[in-house]
Amino acid sequence: VQLQASGGGLVQAGGSLRLSCAASGRTFSNYVMAWFRQAPGKERAFVAAISWSGGSTDYAVSVKGRFTISRDGAKNTVNLQMNSLKPEDTGVYYCAADSMAYGSVRLRTRYNYWGQGTLVTVSS
Repeated sequence: VQLQASGGGLVQAGGSLRLSCAASGRTFSNYVMAWFRQAPGKERAFVAAISWSGGSTDYAVSVKGRFTISRDGAKNTVNLQMNSLKPEDTGVYYCAADSMAYGSVRLRTRYNYWGQGTLVTVSS
């Protein structure tokens, strides 16, 4: 079981990036998928989550209205569209997955599978 995150890079404040996480090894259609990020010197923090059906989503307050999480079941991928980026969005972004019911999605410890991370740098 592997999660492969991609799409990070360097962008100016106000710009946009689209992260993708490709799942392989099994079908993730019934898994909760999420994104976390870790800024330099800080703990890994919740960014967004999506239910297996895509019908439920949750966002950190700091990104709500700017970021959108979505999933493509056919391609076994989850995406994070990030708009109006700010320097404080800088960090390594990780995708995560687990098969438990949708709930407590902000807890890092509930996720069994993690990708390797992709670096997002937002310059001011």
